[in-house]
Amino acid sequence: MLNEFSAMFHLDYWQTRTRSGFALIFEPMKRITLGIAGISAVAALATMQAREPLHDVKDLIGLEVQVKDVSRKVLPATVALLADETGSSGSGVITTPEGLILTAAHVVQGVEEVVVVFPNGEELQGKVLGANFSKDIAMVQITKKGVYPFAGMGASKPLMAGDWVVAMGHSAGFDAARTPPVRFGRVVSKGPGNFLTTDCTLIGGDSGGPLFDLDGKIVGINSSIGFSLTNNNHAGVDGIRQDWERLKAGEAWGELQMNPFANPDMPVLGVGAGESPGLKGVLVGRVAPRSPAAAAGIRAGDVILTLDNEPIRNFKELTVLLAKREAGDRVKVGIRRQSGDAEIDVTLARRADLFGSR
Repeated sequence: MLNEFSAMFHLDYWQTRTRSGFALIFEPMKRITLGIAGISAVAALATMQAREPLHDVKDLIGLEVQVKDVSRKVLPATVALLADETGSSGSGVITTPEGLILTAAHVVQGVEEVVVVFPNGEELQGKVLGANFSKDIAMVQITKKGVYPFAGMGASKPLMAGDWVVAMGHSAGFDAARTPPVRFGRVVSKGPGNFLTTDCTLIGGDSGGPLFDLDGKIVGINSSIGFSLTNNNHAGVDGIRQDWERLKAGEAWGELQMNPFANPDMPVLGVGAGESPGLKGVLVGRVAPRSPAAAAGIRAGDVILTLDNEPIRNFKELTVLLAKREAGDRVKVGIRRQSGDAEIDVTLARRADLFGSR
Protein backbone atom coordinates (compact mmCIF):
# COMPACT_ATOMS: atom_id res chain seq x y z
CA MET A 1 0.00 0.00 0.00
CA LEU A 2 2.75 2.45 0.91
CA ASN A 3 4.71 1.89 -2.30
CA GLU A 4 1.57 2.31 -4.45
CA PHE A 5 0.63 5.46 -2.54
CA SER A 6 4.13 6.90 -2.83
CA ALA A 7 4.17 6.30 -6.58
CA MET A 8 0.82 8.06 -6.94
CA PHE A 9 2.05 10.96 -4.81
CA HIS A 10 5.19 11.43 -6.89
CA LEU A 11 3.14 11.34 -10.10
CA ASP A 12 1.18 14.35 -8.86
CA TYR A 13 4.49 15.91 -7.82
CA TRP A 14 5.98 15.78 -11.31
CA GLN A 15 2.73 16.77 -13.00
CA THR A 16 2.65 19.85 -10.80
CA ARG A 17 6.20 20.69 -11.78
CA THR A 18 5.44 20.27 -15.49
CA ARG A 19 2.50 22.64 -15.36
CA SER A 20 4.02 25.40 -13.26
CA GLY A 21 7.78 25.02 -13.63
CA PHE A 22 8.21 24.18 -9.96
CA ALA A 23 7.64 21.04 -7.92
CA LEU A 24 5.02 21.31 -5.20
CA ILE A 25 5.26 25.07 -4.96
CA PHE A 26 2.19 26.67 -3.41
CA GLU A 27 1.05 29.92 -1.92
CA PRO A 28 1.19 29.56 1.88
CA MET A 29 -2.30 30.92 2.43
CA LYS A 30 -3.92 28.53 -0.05
CA ARG A 31 -4.70 24.89 0.57
CA ILE A 32 -2.71 22.18 -1.23
CA THR A 33 -5.45 20.01 -2.68
CA LEU A 34 -3.42 17.12 -4.16
CA GLY A 35 -6.71 15.85 -5.55
CA ILE A 36 -8.40 15.84 -2.13
CA ALA A 37 -11.34 18.12 -1.40
CA GLY A 38 -13.57 18.77 1.57
CA ILE A 39 -11.72 16.66 4.13
CA SER A 40 -9.49 19.22 5.83
CA ALA A 41 -11.12 18.56 9.18
CA VAL A 42 -9.56 15.10 9.26
CA ALA A 43 -6.09 16.71 9.26
CA ALA A 44 -6.20 17.53 12.95
CA LEU A 45 -6.15 13.80 13.65
CA ALA A 46 -2.72 13.32 12.07
CA THR A 47 0.52 15.00 13.07
CA MET A 48 3.58 13.72 11.26
CA GLN A 49 6.85 13.15 13.06
CA ALA A 50 10.17 13.99 11.42
CA ARG A 51 10.86 10.59 9.83
CA GLU A 52 7.41 9.02 10.01
CA PRO A 53 6.40 7.44 6.67
CA LEU A 54 3.13 8.28 4.92
CA HIS A 55 0.79 5.30 5.24
CA ASP A 56 -2.46 6.70 3.91
CA VAL A 57 -4.36 9.81 2.86
CA LYS A 58 -4.90 10.87 6.47
CA ASP A 59 -1.13 11.02 7.00
CA LEU A 60 -0.72 13.12 3.87
CA ILE A 61 -3.36 15.58 5.05
CA GLY A 62 -1.66 15.81 8.44
CA LEU A 63 1.64 16.61 6.74
CA GLU A 64 -0.12 19.21 4.60
CA VAL A 65 -1.45 20.98 7.69
CA GLN A 66 1.98 21.03 9.33
CA VAL A 67 3.62 22.46 6.21
CA LYS A 68 0.92 25.15 5.99
CA ASP A 69 1.37 26.03 9.67
CA VAL A 70 5.14 26.33 9.24
CA SER A 71 4.81 28.47 6.11
CA ARG A 72 2.32 30.86 7.73
CA LYS A 73 4.58 31.28 10.74
CA VAL A 74 7.88 31.90 8.93
CA LEU A 75 6.72 33.66 5.76
CA PRO A 76 7.07 37.21 7.19
CA ALA A 77 10.71 36.52 8.15
CA THR A 78 11.73 35.26 4.69
CA VAL A 79 13.21 38.21 2.78
CA ALA A 80 14.80 38.95 -0.57
CA LEU A 81 18.26 40.55 -0.68
CA LEU A 82 19.17 42.78 -3.62
CA ALA A 83 22.68 44.14 -4.24
CA ASP A 84 22.59 47.28 -6.39
CA GLU A 85 26.38 47.32 -6.68
CA THR A 86 26.71 43.92 -8.35
CA GLY A 87 23.17 43.32 -9.59
CA SER A 88 22.96 40.04 -7.68
CA SER A 89 19.97 38.87 -5.68
CA GLY A 90 19.11 36.09 -3.28
CA SER A 91 17.16 35.34 -0.15
CA GLY A 92 17.62 35.44 3.61
CA VAL A 93 15.82 34.86 6.88
CA ILE A 94 15.50 37.19 9.87
CA THR A 95 16.66 35.43 13.04
CA THR A 96 16.24 38.08 15.75
CA PRO A 97 13.62 40.78 16.48
CA GLU A 98 16.41 43.36 15.95
CA GLY A 99 16.67 42.37 12.26
CA LEU A 100 19.73 40.10 12.09
CA ILE A 101 19.56 38.10 8.85
CA LEU A 102 21.22 34.83 7.86
CA THR A 103 21.97 34.23 4.19
CA ALA A 104 24.50 32.49 1.95
CA ALA A 105 27.97 34.00 1.63
CA HIS A 106 27.86 33.95 -2.17
CA VAL A 107 24.70 36.08 -2.15
CA VAL A 108 26.52 39.01 -0.54
CA GLN A 109 29.99 38.40 -1.95
CA GLY A 110 31.70 41.63 -2.90
CA VAL A 111 29.09 44.01 -1.46
CA GLU A 112 28.81 45.99 1.76
CA GLU A 113 25.11 46.91 1.62
CA VAL A 114 21.95 45.25 0.33
CA VAL A 115 18.30 46.14 -0.03
CA VAL A 116 16.15 43.94 2.21
CA VAL A 117 12.72 43.32 0.66
CA PHE A 118 9.93 41.89 2.81
CA PRO A 119 7.19 39.68 1.31
CA ASN A 120 4.78 42.64 1.46
CA GLY A 121 7.14 44.73 -0.67
CA GLU A 122 8.57 46.92 2.11
CA GLU A 123 12.22 47.80 1.46
CA LEU A 124 14.90 48.56 4.04
CA GLN A 125 18.67 48.88 3.92
CA GLY A 126 20.89 46.12 5.24
CA LYS A 127 24.56 46.16 6.19
CA VAL A 128 26.59 43.09 5.29
CA LEU A 129 28.42 41.80 8.38
CA GLY A 130 30.62 38.69 8.37
CA ALA A 131 30.88 35.65 6.10
CA ASN A 132 32.41 32.19 6.23
CA PHE A 133 32.85 31.35 2.56
CA SER A 134 33.87 27.75 3.24
CA LYS A 135 30.48 27.13 4.88
CA ASP A 136 28.70 29.54 2.51
CA ILE A 137 27.08 31.46 5.37
CA ALA A 138 26.83 35.19 6.03
CA MET A 139 25.03 37.77 8.17
CA VAL A 140 23.24 40.98 7.28
CA GLN A 141 21.90 43.56 9.76
CA ILE A 142 18.87 45.73 8.97
CA THR A 143 20.10 49.24 9.69
CA LYS A 144 16.76 50.77 10.68
CA LYS A 145 16.04 50.09 14.35
CA GLY A 146 12.78 48.29 14.95
CA VAL A 147 11.11 45.04 15.91
CA TYR A 148 10.94 42.60 13.01
CA PRO A 149 9.30 39.21 12.39
CA PHE A 150 11.83 36.44 12.90
CA ALA A 151 12.20 32.67 12.90
CA GLY A 152 13.78 30.70 15.72
CA MET A 153 16.90 28.58 15.41
CA GLY A 154 16.68 24.80 15.38
CA ALA A 155 19.40 22.14 15.12
CA SER A 156 20.89 20.48 12.04
CA LYS A 157 23.07 17.76 13.57
CA PRO A 158 20.14 15.60 14.73
CA LEU A 159 18.66 15.56 11.21
CA MET A 160 18.74 12.23 9.43
CA ALA A 161 17.91 10.98 5.95
CA GLY A 162 14.14 10.89 5.56
CA ASP A 163 13.36 13.84 7.84
CA TRP A 164 10.68 16.16 6.46
CA VAL A 165 11.84 19.75 5.87
CA VAL A 166 10.42 22.94 4.37
CA ALA A 167 12.44 25.26 2.13
CA MET A 168 11.55 28.87 1.32
CA GLY A 169 13.08 31.64 -0.74
CA HIS A 170 12.35 34.25 -3.36
CA SER A 171 12.62 32.00 -6.42
CA ALA A 172 13.90 33.87 -9.47
CA GLY A 173 14.04 37.04 -7.36
CA PHE A 174 11.47 39.13 -5.54
CA ASP A 175 8.05 39.10 -7.20
CA ALA A 176 5.41 41.54 -5.95
CA ALA A 177 2.68 39.34 -7.45
CA ARG A 178 3.29 36.46 -5.05
CA THR A 179 4.71 35.56 -1.68
CA PRO A 180 7.86 33.37 -1.44
CA PRO A 181 6.96 29.90 -2.76
CA VAL A 182 7.02 27.03 -0.27
CA ARG A 183 8.77 23.76 -1.10
CA PHE A 184 8.91 20.69 1.08
CA GLY A 185 10.78 17.44 0.86
CA ARG A 186 13.14 15.24 2.83
CA VAL A 187 16.75 15.17 3.92
CA VAL A 188 18.66 12.98 1.47
CA SER A 189 22.05 12.84 3.16
CA LYS A 190 24.41 14.58 5.57
CA GLY A 191 27.71 16.13 4.59
CA PRO A 192 30.20 16.92 3.37
CA GLY A 193 31.27 18.97 6.36
CA ASN A 194 28.64 21.38 7.58
CA PHE A 195 26.30 20.71 4.64
CA LEU A 196 23.21 18.57 4.24
CA THR A 197 21.34 17.60 1.08
CA THR A 198 17.57 17.62 0.50
CA ASP A 199 15.22 16.98 -2.41
CA CYS A 200 13.38 20.29 -1.91
CA THR A 201 13.06 21.87 -5.35
CA LEU A 202 15.10 25.10 -5.57
CA ILE A 203 16.06 27.47 -8.37
CA GLY A 204 18.09 30.66 -8.71
CA GLY A 205 17.02 33.30 -6.20
CA ASP A 206 16.42 30.72 -3.48
CA SER A 207 20.10 30.87 -2.48
CA GLY A 208 20.43 32.16 1.07
CA GLY A 209 16.84 31.29 1.91
CA PRO A 210 15.92 29.23 4.98
CA LEU A 211 15.37 25.51 5.48
CA PHE A 212 12.94 24.69 8.32
CA ASP A 213 11.98 21.61 10.28
CA LEU A 214 8.31 20.79 10.90
CA ASP A 215 8.36 22.93 14.04
CA GLY A 216 9.20 26.00 11.95
CA LYS A 217 12.76 26.24 13.28
CA ILE A 218 15.67 27.18 11.01
CA VAL A 219 17.84 24.11 10.37
CA GLY A 220 19.79 25.32 7.33
CA ILE A 221 20.47 27.98 4.71
CA ASN A 222 20.03 27.21 1.00
CA SER A 223 23.48 27.01 -0.58
CA SER A 224 24.32 25.31 -3.89
CA ILE A 225 21.57 24.09 -6.20
CA GLY A 226 21.92 20.78 -8.01
CA PHE A 227 21.51 20.26 -11.75
CA SER A 228 18.29 18.28 -11.19
CA LEU A 229 16.84 21.11 -9.02
CA THR A 230 15.83 18.45 -6.47
CA ASN A 231 19.26 17.61 -5.11
CA ASN A 232 20.37 20.68 -3.20
CA ASN A 233 22.89 21.55 -0.52
CA HIS A 234 22.11 23.56 2.60
CA ALA A 235 24.51 24.98 5.20
CA GLY A 236 23.56 23.42 8.54
CA VAL A 237 22.53 25.79 11.30
CA ASP A 238 24.82 24.15 13.88
CA GLY A 239 27.84 25.22 11.83
CA ILE A 240 26.43 28.74 11.81
CA ARG A 241 26.18 28.71 15.61
CA GLN A 242 29.89 27.88 15.83
CA ASP A 243 30.73 31.03 13.85
CA TRP A 244 27.96 33.29 15.20
CA GLU A 245 30.09 35.81 17.10
CA ARG A 246 32.69 36.10 14.36
CA LEU A 247 29.99 36.63 11.74
CA LYS A 248 28.24 39.21 13.89
CA ALA A 249 31.58 41.01 14.45
CA GLY A 250 32.03 41.39 10.68
CA GLU A 251 34.83 38.88 10.09
CA ALA A 252 35.10 37.16 6.72
CA TRP A 253 37.19 34.10 5.94
CA GLY A 254 37.31 30.82 4.02
CA GLU A 255 36.88 29.97 0.35
CA LEU A 256 33.83 29.16 -1.76
CA GLN A 257 34.05 25.58 -2.97
CA MET A 258 30.55 24.15 -3.48
CA ASN A 259 28.64 27.11 -4.87
CA PRO A 260 27.73 27.03 -8.59
CA PHE A 261 26.25 30.51 -8.47
CA ALA A 262 29.47 32.32 -7.60
CA ASN A 263 29.92 34.92 -10.31
CA PRO A 264 32.10 33.22 -12.97
CA ASP A 265 33.41 36.62 -14.10
CA MET A 266 34.48 37.67 -10.62
CA PRO A 267 38.18 38.74 -10.64
CA VAL A 268 40.25 36.67 -8.23
CA LEU A 269 43.75 36.46 -6.80
CA GLY A 270 43.50 32.75 -6.13
CA VAL A 271 44.08 32.77 -2.39
CA GLY A 272 42.16 31.27 0.51
CA ALA A 273 42.05 33.03 3.87
CA GLY A 274 43.62 31.30 6.84
CA GLU A 275 42.35 31.33 10.41
CA SER A 276 43.76 34.24 12.40
CA PRO A 277 41.15 35.97 14.61
CA GLY A 278 41.99 39.57 15.42
CA LEU A 279 44.61 39.96 12.70
CA LYS A 280 44.44 43.17 10.64
CA GLY A 281 44.87 42.03 7.08
CA VAL A 282 44.25 38.72 5.32
CA LEU A 283 46.38 35.75 6.31
CA VAL A 284 46.97 33.66 3.18
CA GLY A 285 46.12 30.10 4.13
CA ARG A 286 46.26 28.62 0.64
CA VAL A 287 47.41 29.67 -2.82
CA ALA A 288 45.70 27.97 -5.75
CA PRO A 289 48.07 26.37 -8.27
CA ARG A 290 48.49 28.32 -11.53
CA SER A 291 46.66 31.28 -9.96
CA PRO A 292 47.62 34.97 -10.31
CA ALA A 293 48.86 34.92 -6.70
CA ALA A 294 51.04 31.87 -7.34
CA ALA A 295 52.48 33.39 -10.51
CA ALA A 296 53.31 36.60 -8.66
CA GLY A 297 55.06 34.80 -5.80
CA ILE A 298 52.48 35.20 -3.03
CA ARG A 299 52.64 32.21 -0.71
CA ALA A 300 50.87 30.72 2.27
CA GLY A 301 51.75 32.59 5.45
CA ASP A 302 51.87 36.00 3.80
CA VAL A 303 49.54 38.67 5.18
CA ILE A 304 47.79 40.84 2.57
CA LEU A 305 47.67 44.42 3.89
CA THR A 306 46.68 46.56 0.90
CA LEU A 307 45.27 46.41 -2.62
CA ASP A 308 46.37 49.33 -4.80
CA ASN A 309 47.37 51.15 -1.58
CA GLU A 310 43.89 50.74 -0.03
CA PRO A 311 44.14 49.21 3.46
CA ILE A 312 42.55 45.79 3.98
CA ARG A 313 41.44 44.70 7.44
CA ASN A 314 39.84 41.36 6.58
CA PHE A 315 38.85 38.99 3.80
CA LYS A 316 35.47 40.70 3.29
CA GLU A 317 37.18 44.00 2.48
CA LEU A 318 39.48 42.23 0.04
CA THR A 319 36.52 40.69 -1.84
CA VAL A 320 34.73 44.07 -1.91
CA LEU A 321 37.77 45.72 -3.51
CA LEU A 322 38.21 42.87 -5.99
CA ALA A 323 34.54 43.08 -7.01
CA LYS A 324 35.15 46.65 -8.17
CA ARG A 325 37.80 45.48 -10.63
CA GLU A 326 37.82 43.25 -13.69
CA ALA A 327 39.68 40.14 -14.73
CA GLY A 328 42.86 41.19 -16.51
CA ASP A 329 43.40 44.25 -14.32
CA ARG A 330 46.89 44.64 -12.88
CA VAL A 331 46.86 45.47 -9.17
CA LYS A 332 49.48 46.10 -6.50
CA VAL A 333 49.16 43.79 -3.50
CA GLY A 334 50.91 44.90 -0.33
CA ILE A 335 52.01 41.96 1.79
CA ARG A 336 53.90 41.27 4.99
CA ARG A 337 56.11 38.24 5.53
CA GLN A 338 58.95 37.34 7.84
CA SER A 339 61.53 38.90 5.53
CA GLY A 340 59.67 42.22 5.57
CA ASP A 341 56.94 44.13 3.74
CA ALA A 342 56.69 44.04 -0.03
CA GLU A 343 54.46 45.21 -2.86
CA ILE A 344 53.74 42.71 -5.60
CA ASP A 345 52.14 43.26 -9.03
CA VAL A 346 49.37 40.75 -9.75
CA THR A 347 47.20 40.35 -12.86
CA LEU A 348 43.72 39.27 -11.80
CA ALA A 349 42.10 36.22 -13.37
CA ARG A 350 38.49 35.33 -14.07
CA ARG A 351 37.06 32.95 -11.44
CA ALA A 352 35.69 30.48 -14.00
CA ASP A 353 39.02 30.38 -15.86
CA LEU A 354 40.88 29.53 -12.68
CA PHE A 355 38.47 27.23 -10.87
CA GLY A 356 36.19 26.07 -13.68
CA SER A 357 32.39 25.97 -13.57
CA ARG A 358 30.87 24.88 -10.28
